[in-house]
Amino acid sequence: MTVPVTAFIALGANLGDAAATVRGAFAALAALPQTRLLRHSSLYRSAPVDSSGPDYLNAVAAIATSLPPLALLQALQSIEQAAGRERPYRNAPRTLDLDLLLYGESRIDLPGLTVPHPRMEQRAFVLVPLAEIAPERVPASLLAAVAGQAIARLTDGAAPDSQ
Repeated sequence: MTVPVTAFIALGANLGDAAATVRGAFAALAALPQTRLLRHSSLYRSAPVDSSGPDYLNAVAAIATSLPPLALLQALQSIEQAAGRERPYRNAPRTLDLDLLLYGESRIDLPGLTVPHPRMEQRAFVLVPLAEIAPERVPASLLAAVAGQAIARLTDGAAPDSQ
């Protein structure tokens, strides 16, 4: 049995009932084989970045998994498809987007998978929820660099059991 690693997954949705979709994705992550949901952030609202459509709901989840990185990526894409994800063009509005941000301390550069996620340090919608659940992973300098990006924690829509 492979020793589990802690991986962080960014979740985003801006079509349909985005809050229900993100909450459903938390459950789907928890149900993955060889995987345990450790914690997840609150839900956050943010304007689309390099995209269009309505505002996004975003969150970050931490999982312990023994799935290898490419198998985890495939599982994340299956969860997206089950939520009705379509890819008509790059950065299209979406029912669900799951990005593998970090996989333990691994650095991965493969076709279709780069870890750490190459744009995570430029996006408040990733860094703010990540800092909520893993502050040691987000230096203050990174948060300061994205401070001008609008993001709001949902107080009435906060996901249950987020800690």
